[in-house]
Amino acid sequence: MSELKEYTENIFEDIKHIDENGNEYWYARELQKVLEYKEWRNFNKVINKAIISANTSYPNQNLWGVEVNIPISSGKGKVEMIKDYKLSRYACYLIAQNGDSRKKVIALAQTYFAVQTRKQELMERNYESLTEDEKRFYQRNLTRKGNHSLNIAARNAGVKNFDRFHNSGYKGLYNGETANDIAKRKNLRYREDILDNMCSDELIANLFRISLTEQKLKNENIKLDKEANNAHYEVGKDIRETIKKQGGTLPEDFLTPDKSLKELEKIKSAIKKIGNNCN
Repeated sequence: MSELKEYTENIFEDIKHIDENGNEYWYARELQKVLEYKEWRNFNKVINKAIISANTSYPNQNLWGVEVNIPISSGKGKVEMIKDYKLSRYACYLIAQNGDSRKKVIALAQTYFAVQTRKQELMERNYESLTEDEKRFYQRNLTRKGNHSLNIAARNAGVKNFDRFHNSGYKGLYNGETANDIAKRKNLRYREDILDNMCSDELIANLFRISLTEQKLKNENIKLDKEANNAHYEVGKDIRETIKKQGGTLPEDFLTPDKSLKELEKIKSAIKKIGNNCN
């Protein structure tokens, strides 16, 4: 990252991941590179300080994250497991606070994680009071970010045809339906986004699929296009079987909302414009 002359919040957004519950997290080794720590041992010391601080401020709440092992290629086809951490926003904020704020990337990290942590706290506190359409906007935003992370993991896993890759996941979750099949069943216009036409619970099921597939690609160190497609299909199928086993609503059985999120955005924009003209 040292060759970058200008830093933006995208450097943190690009390495952000979303888990099956919609929670954001960052891998420590990816954050290490962005924050320009050359050696893992030095960055690990900062992480340990953040963990102690988080546990002291909020005991028994595990707000910092979890330790994980990730596979890396060590040459000659060998795969080794190295220690990493899945860090929460709060942990990343504490790590940034312990950095040298004279460095532009550290100063940006301090601001970014402080603001994002506060925004998420407010959203989680108010989520249950949101209307169904507001919940749709919230979950759609998470699926958009989740798909961004999944696409990066898929590219690293050797995926060439992304339409086929994403359809593999839909086929598993929707009992053989592709994205086009889902669009036809929902009576959508040509190339209309199916995710913009899902209720919040259907979006949550897809977010679960997206998150678990990203984890599977990484944890199993998948490097072949066909294997990645199979992994996405199996994750979708397993989630479908879990929903059936628990007596939940299958994704294709959810009613399609009367208006897409794009239509709702246009309505909101028009109302705002009228309000501004009246002032």
